[in-house]
Amino acid sequence: MKMIAMLRSLVQRLQKRSQASNSNTPPNSRPVNTNTSPPANSREMAKKLVIGLQDEICKGLEEIDGKGVFIEESWKRPEGGGGRSRVMREGTIFEQAGVNFSEVHGKELPPSILNQRPEAKGHSWFATGTSMVLHPKSPYIPTVHLNYRYFEAGPVWWFGGGADLTPFYPYLEDARHFHQIHKNACDSVSPEFHKVFKPWCDEYFFLKHRGETRGIGGIFYDYQDGTGNLYKGQNPNGEAANISKNLGAQTKTWNELFSLAKACGQAFLPAYIPIIEKRVGQEYGEREREFQLYRRGRYVEFNLVWDRGTIFGLQTNGRTESILMSLPPLARWEYGYKAMPNTRESLLTEIFTKPQDWFNDIALEEKCKQMKIFD
Repeated sequence: MKMIAMLRSLVQRLQKRSQASNSNTPPNSRPVNTNTSPPANSREMAKKLVIGLQDEICKGLEEIDGKGVFIEESWKRPEGGGGRSRVMREGTIFEQAGVNFSEVHGKELPPSILNQRPEAKGHSWFATGTSMVLHPKSPYIPTVHLNYRYFEAGPVWWFGGGADLTPFYPYLEDARHFHQIHKNACDSVSPEFHKVFKPWCDEYFFLKHRGETRGIGGIFYDYQDGTGNLYKGQNPNGEAANISKNLGAQTKTWNELFSLAKACGQAFLPAYIPIIEKRVGQEYGEREREFQLYRRGRYVEFNLVWDRGTIFGLQTNGRTESILMSLPPLARWEYGYKAMPNTRESLLTEIFTKPQDWFNDIALEEKCKQMKIFD
């Protein structure tokens, strides 16, 4: 009888694995890294890292704004954990800026996680992270997003994160600068990371219903537990997946992935502040402001329809105000809008909402020079 019970248990496990593989579960994400367990104080280390990033970034943003101050509101989650939300409104540079920290835990995982990591089912879980969205006043200063997070559930653990830039009146040099700083951060831990994380970002921040990327991208990674291929997304035939396959399995330790999150998080201010300093003095009028508000509508669409962080937060009964602080204070929609040909507005959708090789595409550089957006 004992043997029959063992066989029945084995069959049930195999059935669950089969069901998982036939769903949208990403490839190469099933193994649990048994070679490098998290340190005993992993949760405290991760919390200290992301709360430190929140402090560091808020300080830098207040300094560059000169007027705006972050107002902090602490909150508790009834099911366990809590966080602190910081929002700046009507500063000199930022119309609205939100920088969140959260540390939450519970017993039941939401479907958004179990669809990706079914082996975490039945375990109590812990998650901590910092997330940020900045909406500047000037249409010439891009909107920007950052998120770095850590997750544990029984034997399952992983790091995720990234940062991406959404310009409205883009410049090639700004795109190159943002990408180069984040590439340097990735390369400081492993030269393979950025090769996958850049195209993964283009893939993730894509509005399928619009057929365009949210902006010029940056880096994005998820479910990094030190096993298998780096790419653990949902498009096995995409560029990021193909590059990852060619690189082969990349075994990483918990400490290496912790170092990745730290390096990338600390790269944010050097990647973004110089863009603010370069563009803050540019004059703009009603036309530029109206186009900025129109394109902000795309930001809203992505965050409410496609973003997994928003879905996770709502499914785990997170604080709604904090989850939705990523939305801009003002946005607009216009039926059937089409930019006039050969304008800065048309250039955005022709070039800067499509994945690009920002450094090596000579035709792209020549086009930007012709349009006087290469300085």
